[in-house]
Amino acid sequence: MRRQFCAFYNLPTEWASRGLQTSDQCSSYPHQYGHLSSCSTWHFWASVILLCLLYPVSTTAAIFRVGVVGPWSCDLLFAKAYPSAAARLAVSRINQDPSLYPGVTFDYVILEEDCETSRALSLFLGYYVQASAFVGPVNPGYCDTASLLGKSWNKTVFSWSCIGHELDARGSHPTFVHTMPLPTLVLMHLMRHFRWARVGIVSSDNDIWVETASKVANALRSHGMPVGIVASIGKDVTSMRKTLAKVKRIENLRLVVLCMHSILIGGKDQQMLLEMAHDMRMTDGSMVFVPYDTLLYSLPYQNLSQYILPNNSKLQHAYDAVLTITVESPERQSFYQAYTEAQTGGEIPKNIKPHQVSPLFGTIYSSIMFIAHAMESLRASGQWMSGDNLAKHARNLTFKGFSHPIRTSHSGLSLLDYVVLDTDGLSWELRPCYRIEMETDKVHFLGQSIHFPGSGPPKTDSSCWFTQGIICGGGVDPFHLIIFFGWVFLLIFSFVVSLYFIRRRLNQIQLVRGPNKILLTLADVTFINPSLSNKKMSLEESKTSDTRKSISERSHNSPFSSQSPATYENSNVAIYEGDWAWLKRLPHGNFRSINPSTTDVFELMKDMRHENVNPFLGFFHDCGVFAIVTEYCSRGSLEDLLHNDDVKLDWMFKSSLLMDLIKGMKYLHHRNVCHGRLKSRNCVVDGRFVLKVTDYGYNEVLESQRFPYVEPQPDELLWTAPEILRSSFPGLKGSLAGDTYSFSIIMQEVVVRGPPFCMLEQSAQEIVQKVKKPPPLCRPTVSPDHAPLECIQLMKQCWNEQPERRPTFDEIFDQFKNINKGKKTNIIDSMLRMLEQYSSNLEELIRERTEELEVEKQKTEKLLTQMLPPSVAEALKLGSTVKPEYFDSVTVYFSDIVGFTTISANSEPIEVVDLLNDLYTLFDAIISNHDVYKVETIGDAYMVASGLPVPNGNRHSAEIANMALDILSGVGTFKMRHMPDVPVRIRIGLHTGPCVAGVVGLIMPRYCLFGDTVNTASRMESTGMPYRIHVHSSTVKILMALKVGYKVQLRGRLELKGKGTEETYWLIGRDGFTKPLPVPPELKSGQENKDFKLMLQKAVKKISAVRQVAQVTLADEGNIMIHHH
Repeated sequence: MRRQFCAFYNLPTEWASRGLQTSDQCSSYPHQYGHLSSCSTWHFWASVILLCLLYPVSTTAAIFRVGVVGPWSCDLLFAKAYPSAAARLAVSRINQDPSLYPGVTFDYVILEEDCETSRALSLFLGYYVQASAFVGPVNPGYCDTASLLGKSWNKTVFSWSCIGHELDARGSHPTFVHTMPLPTLVLMHLMRHFRWARVGIVSSDNDIWVETASKVANALRSHGMPVGIVASIGKDVTSMRKTLAKVKRIENLRLVVLCMHSILIGGKDQQMLLEMAHDMRMTDGSMVFVPYDTLLYSLPYQNLSQYILPNNSKLQHAYDAVLTITVESPERQSFYQAYTEAQTGGEIPKNIKPHQVSPLFGTIYSSIMFIAHAMESLRASGQWMSGDNLAKHARNLTFKGFSHPIRTSHSGLSLLDYVVLDTDGLSWELRPCYRIEMETDKVHFLGQSIHFPGSGPPKTDSSCWFTQGIICGGGVDPFHLIIFFGWVFLLIFSFVVSLYFIRRRLNQIQLVRGPNKILLTLADVTFINPSLSNKKMSLEESKTSDTRKSISERSHNSPFSSQSPATYENSNVAIYEGDWAWLKRLPHGNFRSINPSTTDVFELMKDMRHENVNPFLGFFHDCGVFAIVTEYCSRGSLEDLLHNDDVKLDWMFKSSLLMDLIKGMKYLHHRNVCHGRLKSRNCVVDGRFVLKVTDYGYNEVLESQRFPYVEPQPDELLWTAPEILRSSFPGLKGSLAGDTYSFSIIMQEVVVRGPPFCMLEQSAQEIVQKVKKPPPLCRPTVSPDHAPLECIQLMKQCWNEQPERRPTFDEIFDQFKNINKGKKTNIIDSMLRMLEQYSSNLEELIRERTEELEVEKQKTEKLLTQMLPPSVAEALKLGSTVKPEYFDSVTVYFSDIVGFTTISANSEPIEVVDLLNDLYTLFDAIISNHDVYKVETIGDAYMVASGLPVPNGNRHSAEIANMALDILSGVGTFKMRHMPDVPVRIRIGLHTGPCVAGVVGLIMPRYCLFGDTVNTASRMESTGMPYRIHVHSSTVKILMALKVGYKVQLRGRLELKGKGTEETYWLIGRDGFTKPLPVPPELKSGQENKDFKLMLQKAVKKISAVRQVAQVTLADEGNIMIHHH
């Protein structure tokens, strides 16, 4: 609906509800509008207004056009603010809001600003007639000039980026308004809170940012801050590195302001700078980087990880040194949410996604809304519309910006709140850590600590930088410093004195009242087990072995059953606050009062808290009984434990007890408390076998209460150091070195599991006298069989005659750890370690057994593959049937030993076995170098085939031929162990042809060959000659066809059983075969038989002589069988 009104823009208009003015008032109106007299002008405009009011018509509203100035074309990241869309949205909402200036229609115009300052200023000069007010400029370099031009034009300049307090001076800049707090003031609040005064400023080389850096530096200097450097980075890496090097050289620099586009909205310069700073180790926490541009808008941060950070690990580490400051958003109204709501309402095109828009969008929107609300305030005041009046009414405004509320103070200052954002080091979500309230000038912690890289935040500067009236040169005014510390000293002194008297009074009250009271009476404890002790304990009898053992055993078995009532007179065990307690009685006497020094001793004992120190529960004083109350330990004293034969003590157990004692004494000595009465009777063991030191502070109580000295019995002094025995009152005063000596005697007790000096077989009085008055030096003797040698050496160091040469308990602790090689000595830990060791051993055993099983499996598989072909072995392992296989062409080898029967007849069976084993081991070694398969051995017969189970073409003949030559060469040098003079002569036969191979049998299966080829090869061997390779013509044809130089010799035609007469050959060599072959014997008229017989006879005689048996008559000549054909 159109508004009905009469209004004229750019003419002096007064909005008032006070009615028409009289002619006497005409002179009060300005005369600068035309040459009409004031009265005539007034009458004219009054008539017009009256006519409009009497005859309202529908007409077009007067237009107020806002010019949005900025580098929207020359800078792509500024263009991402979409100023046209932001202005359109703001203007639309203003025009639709009836509460905002009903007499004017708002409009906008986008005005370009060049990225170069001089050109930007020249462009701005031409915008006089294009807008009624301006939002801008963005470049702070010409803000002063733009403000003065606005003053001349009487048009208001609303800026969110200009810097400088001089612009707030109404006299010289009456038409200028800041729509946001000064960014430098926000920086000052941060710097003042963390006391970072030394600052540097780095900008990109764009003119806008260079001018911004200069203005920021001037503003900070006006606040007295020492700006160390103002520099810009170039467009290349070298220039950027030089700039960062300059920054790094500035000493004590705490904060670096980055005047450039933030990386969070796509600023590449800032990304390169931070990555390079990380490479130069400038992000180690020594300084903090603060982006400047995020101060100008409300960056989305709530529950939103910055999408650019996780994609770059170096940038993630570098950004940990960055603190981001931005305008605080309400909890459920971030920039993205406000933008999405506007899109949903159809106010913004939906083709632009929120994350593609710079948050500067909201700043532009809020600035236009700022103008509208200032105009409404002006209209409500009834004043004339002018540039300076509009600027004056930018005060006490409250309205909703794009994503956050906006308020201004009575002086026109914007009162936005800012947040300091940082990552938590775990995720890359920016979290608010501090809130900066511009209204109260305070910084509030929000519960999330800043995660500074390194060990903490940058070092702080002197507070004088932030104190008005002080010229700070890096320190403070000495006079003020003296006054300050004087007052501090007086305050501290007064506080300490007051605290001392208050604490003393509280301690006195605490002695008798409250949950931690020290002085106990019969109302606080209940005595139990009267049968445990039938007499009162005295100073010397309080912890004797029999009493402690009786108490431990009986109280454990029947703690509440007794034959007589339990009273303070016959029992030393009581229940205090639900737990058992032990009463260590003091000598008879009456305490009229507790001395202050005794109270201090009680407080010191009460504060003792250590696992190996028996805690002090209180001091019992009632009915003439005075006793120190400590925790009750069910296993009695260490002396009781050592005398209990039912408890088995190995070295681990003993070392655990000693380590507990060392820890307890180490704790006492660290508290500057010497025991003075350390002995095995004053070391108690609880139900978990943890040793605790007790009776500490006993001598101090006696001394502070001035008890009369009672000389101890000799058996009580066996643990006392010699220098203390020589004193006037032995046993009353102790020393740290004396505790070390007492510890060594306890070590002796534990190691040998016997009383002190038990191996000397002397009375306690004699031993004490010898220790007191050497020479000779009287010490226990401990065998190395009882403990490690290092432990015995440590014991000797501890009982050294010279106190200053005894080790401290810190040194004892370190040495004892080395004795146990760093292992834990706690009993429970030892048991757990034994279980862990058993588990580890079990795992190791399982692993070893598994490895052994794997090795055995491999051996079995290897043995199986040696007995059968691998393919056949795999089939048998899988349980499948092995089918017979036909081979077209294979070559079969047979050989046997000439005269083997005769040799066997004249040899022992074991010698025959050795002969065959040695010979076949030689053969096996040779055939491993050829592509052949050993089929079997029967007695002296050796059978090999090639071409199966894996066919190899025609190579099978060559493989068998080569193998036969190698075997024949090896046999030529072979010697029998028991008959080295008798040569081993073999016959070899080869034949080539088809055959069938298969596995025969289930028990001990054999891979056998069947066919005429096998029979013919056997015939070739049996009809051969010693040291000869008898070859069938079928094999010779293949060998000749291979043309590798095999040498054969025609033997002639030979009758073969079942085959008829065929030509056969001798294989006598091959080209390139250089191994020596044995010379075949010539067989003429029985000469061979005679030679072999003579050699055999000699061998048999030699064997007989060795065996020392009678001459063995050789079998007659007919029994000597030498087969040849």
